[in-house]
Amino acid sequence: MLSQISQVALLVARAAEEHGEPAVNPWFIGGGVLTFLLFLLVGLVWFGGGRDHS
Repeated sequence: MLSQISQVALLVARAAEEHGEPAVNPWFIGGGVLTFLLFLLVGLVWFGGGRDHS
């Protein structure tokens, strides 16, 4: 599995070098990470909302 990941990373790096621009749009990656973190935050608030203080 690790070798497959490294092969994909190598192909992405080659594609970025050939075209001179990022292979994947950085805004897309940042937006995805932001969405994931906000989802985790909402889940944490939802999980802790019904609990009494100790």
